[in-house]
Amino acid sequence: MFIADGHLDLAYNALRGRNVLTDAINQPPDDEGIPTVGLPDLRRGSVSLITATIFCEPAGEGKGGYTTAEEASAAGKAQLDWYLHQRDAGVFRFVESSADVPTVPAGDAPMPMVLLLEGADPIRDASEVPWWFSRGLRAVGLAWKQTRYAGGTRAPGPLTTEGVALATALDAAGIVHDLSHLAEESFWQLLDLTSGPVMASHSNCRSIVPTDRQLSDDMIRAITECAGVIGINFYYKFLLSPGEIDNRRAALIDVARHARHICDLAGNADCVALGTDMDGGLGRDEIPREIITSADLPKVADALSAAKFSDEDVRKIMGKNWACFWRKCGASWPPCG
Repeated sequence: MFIADGHLDLAYNALRGRNVLTDAINQPPDDEGIPTVGLPDLRRGSVSLITATIFCEPAGEGKGGYTTAEEASAAGKAQLDWYLHQRDAGVFRFVESSADVPTVPAGDAPMPMVLLLEGADPIRDASEVPWWFSRGLRAVGLAWKQTRYAGGTRAPGPLTTEGVALATALDAAGIVHDLSHLAEESFWQLLDLTSGPVMASHSNCRSIVPTDRQLSDDMIRAITECAGVIGINFYYKFLLSPGEIDNRRAALIDVARHARHICDLAGNADCVALGTDMDGGLGRDEIPREIITSADLPKVADALSAAKFSDEDVRKIMGKNWACFWRKCGASWPPCG
């Protein structure tokens, strides 16, 4: 089966010490848990398309991180350089056009990846968008927590003046907007402003998990009406309801529950996919209990089938929807160089 994962923080983890190019089982536990993602695991799990992020953490809550636009830019470019090095070494190949979107499992070939910037602060201003596009960037989320550009998770607020200018520049370049993490006011303002494609790379349903990190039913409907795709996040706190979270581990049936809710709102299964975020600051104990590493992702298909999704809908959710989405987006991307 063709499988796509819509959200992996590979460079972030690589630069903080995880060897994400090896089996996860060979990566030692660290302060973010037991690793679950490695390139060999992805291959064994038939993952043949990934959305790989540049994620730079801002300073706060007693943690280190960037405090200025210059620091954010330097951190983002360090992660970009890691991806470019891996591309040049034949580990990855960037999806930069519709023709680059795979239709069959990758096998031993370079792993196809769409490059996503999660939190836009590394772009110092809108004039830098063409530079980032020329180096492979194809999707941007304006916020993580609050950024210079938008309100974000646990940081309510609208787009800033800089955010409006950046959104306009991203549209001009054909860069996709990732709506995950946007504060609700920024979310609706961006949808009113943008003419470009949108998605939520790793977001779940607020009706099940009532926090601002999740998407409300109205937000889900808005994304699906724009022909966007929503990737289901595997973090247990985003899968389990408040009444469940202290009583059991998350399981793949919870992934299916969020997928079902999105499909019911949309009226079809064309809008939901996987965005596991399995290496995004969490470990093995914080994802569905059936998953040890990314090699186990085919088990998601079994869970979807058990939840009465049709065979075709399972294929869509497991990978076909991301492939179709990126192929459509790539039709508008100008050639680099």
